[in-house]
Amino acid sequence: MECYTIGLDFGTESGRAVLMRVSDRCVVAGAIYQYPDGVIDTRLPSGEPSLPPEWALQNPRDWLGALEFAVPELLKESGVSPEAVIGIGIDFTACTVLPTTADGIPLCMIKEWEGVPHAWPKLWMHHAAQPQADRVNALAHERGESFIKRYGGKISSEWLIHKALQILEEAPDVYAAADRIIEGGGYNTLAAAA
Repeated sequence: MECYTIGLDFGTESGRAVLMRVSDRCVVAGAIYQYPDGVIDTRLPSGEPSLPPEWALQNPRDWLGALEFAVPELLKESGVSPEAVIGIGIDFTACTVLPTTADGIPLCMIKEWEGVPHAWPKLWMHHAAQPQADRVNALAHERGESFIKRYGGKISSEWLIHKALQILEEAPDVYAAADRIIEGGGYNTLAAAA
């Protein structure tokens, strides 16, 4: 039996998928799913509340929609049996950061947190954690941390640590409710495995 793999790329505005034949690495099918909510940068999908400047969130339901659409679409378009798929690779726009429960449920998907902006995934282009990044950078220089040199003397506000620190400082209740703060790729790995 011919074997295939699926590659899933969760991007800023869409999820893209390809089906590749293992024997010759030929792409045999592709699918694109445009996220209904796209970049959430003015208000949450419910309409409230309005978001401050420099915010950029995503809806994890969009990621699930990409999985639910793209994988069946690839198999339908190609005629390949699901049993012939031997692996799934996931790529994600980093650093997209989200607080979750211990079993990986994004807090924003829980009724009590759906209206709380800090409970939603912060997309790579979320720059509202710049004050936290500035403080971390200054502290790294003050302490003579060697890691800062590897990054040109400055680490980006787009990274996980600054977004997690922003949650802790601006929404300590969300931080306390989160059993994990993970990268979007980690969440999608859990979702794809389920």
